[in-house]
Amino acid sequence: MNQQVKVLIVDDSALFRQLLNKLLSADPLITVIGTAADPFIAANRISKQVPDVIILDYYMPRMNGITFLKKIMSQHPIPVVFLADIDTEGSDIAYKALEYGAAEVLSKEMFATSASMEEASLKVREAVKAAAISKPKKKFFGDMPVVTPKLSADAVLQPLKSKSLTTQNKIIAVGASTGGTEAIKVFLEALPHDAPGIVIVQHMPENFTKAFAERLNDLCQVRVKEAEDGDLITAGLALIAPGNQHMLVKRRGLQYYVELNSGPLVNRHRPSVDVLFRSAAIYAGQNCIGILMTGMGDDGAKGLLEILEAGGKTIAQDEQSCVVFGMPKEAIELDAAEHVLSLHEISKYVVQVSARF
Repeated sequence: MNQQVKVLIVDDSALFRQLLNKLLSADPLITVIGTAADPFIAANRISKQVPDVIILDYYMPRMNGITFLKKIMSQHPIPVVFLADIDTEGSDIAYKALEYGAAEVLSKEMFATSASMEEASLKVREAVKAAAISKPKKKFFGDMPVVTPKLSADAVLQPLKSKSLTTQNKIIAVGASTGGTEAIKVFLEALPHDAPGIVIVQHMPENFTKAFAERLNDLCQVRVKEAEDGDLITAGLALIAPGNQHMLVKRRGLQYYVELNSGPLVNRHRPSVDVLFRSAAIYAGQNCIGILMTGMGDDGAKGLLEILEAGGKTIAQDEQSCVVFGMPKEAIELDAAEHVLSLHEISKYVVQVSARF
C-alpha cells in the first residue's frame, strides 16, 4: 500500500472519535479526513469528500450504524470497519454488519484499558488497511505507528517435527480474514453432513465468533460451533476458533482434538492461521487438507507450506473470488498451494477428494 488511506470516523462519542483519530493519525499510511457524530453528518461529509474507509459505530442518535451501513452498501459502496460491543446483542449486530457488507468488525471493548491499547491500536490500523483494498459490492436489501513485533507460529508451538501417524482420520483446516465470513459460509453450506472434521480460524474479535458459529449452524448440513478447549474433531463437525484465542490441532491416540491458548499475537493475530496450520501439519500431516481463503497479510502462508511438506493437500482461493487477495497470494508465491481454486470450486474439490482421500 503506497498511498495514504483516507478515513472518516462516525461515532457519537467525542472521546472515542478523538481516540481513534489519535491512533490512526499516528500511522503514516492513514489520514483521518473527518469525524461525524451521526450518520446524517457523515452523509454530508461524504458528499464533499469520499473516504477510502469509514469507521462506523452502531449506537448513534437519529440513525443506528446498521441502517447507515445498509444505505452505504445499497447506494454507494465504501469499505466499512464496523464497531460493536461484545455482549449478546453486540455479537448479533456484528454478524449482521458482516452480512450487510462490512469489511471488518472490531470490538469497542478492546480499547477499554491502557494494557490492551497497543493491541487495539495495531488491530484498528490493520483493519483499516485491509478494508481499503477490499472490493465492496453493491447490495440490495428488501427493506507514527506503534511497532509490535510480528511473531511467527514459533511463539506458540515449535516448528514441524517428524511424526509417525497410523490413524486414517481426516481433517480440514481453514484460515481466512477479510471477506472470510461469507467465504466460510459458502464453503460450509456446500459440504455434506458427514464431511471430515473441520477446524477454522477466522480473524474476528472475542465473542463474535460464537454468534458467527450459531448462524452457520442454522444454515449448514454439518454442525458448526465455537470451539472449546478439548473438543474432539469429528466427522460432520466444524469448530471455529474463539476470538482472542489460538486454536491448535492435537492428537490423543487415534483421535484429533483442539487445544486453545492465549499465547502472543502471531502475524499480528490471535487466533492465527499459521498456528492452526502448523499444528495440523505436526499432528495430522498427510491426513489434512489445508485451505487458505481471502484476507490481508500473510497469516497462514507458511503454515500451508508446512501442511504440504508434511504430505497433506493444500488449496488457496483464487484472486477473482477473494475480497482481499493477500493471504492466498502469499501462499501461492511460496509454492504452498497445490491448487488455486475459486470459492465455489473449493468445496467441490474437498467433497471429491474426501471420498478417496
